[in-house]
Amino acid sequence: MKKTSISISLEDEQMARHIALLVQKASKYESVVYIQSGDRKVNAKSIMGMMTLGMDISEELEILADGADEDAAVEGIVSFIKSVEEQA
Repeated sequence: MKKTSISISLEDEQMARHIALLVQKASKYESVVYIQSGDRKVNAKSIMGMMTLGMDISEELEILADGADEDAAVEGIVSFIKSVEEQA
């Protein structure tokens, strides 16, 4: 299992669109991918799960992946989040 932490800084009006894109990104990996916020942990490939996570601005998230491409999955999700924040 591979995991890392990242802080998010997206505004609320941007969140739903970016969550949908994050789910698409996570779905490209073979590994099981989870996003954890506080004590809540959801499948990053589930749009409904991700929408219920209730992420806040400047919140610390933990990205976890387990499987054949776990390193690529974690790196890809972190890279995606950073690129979205740079565009905002």
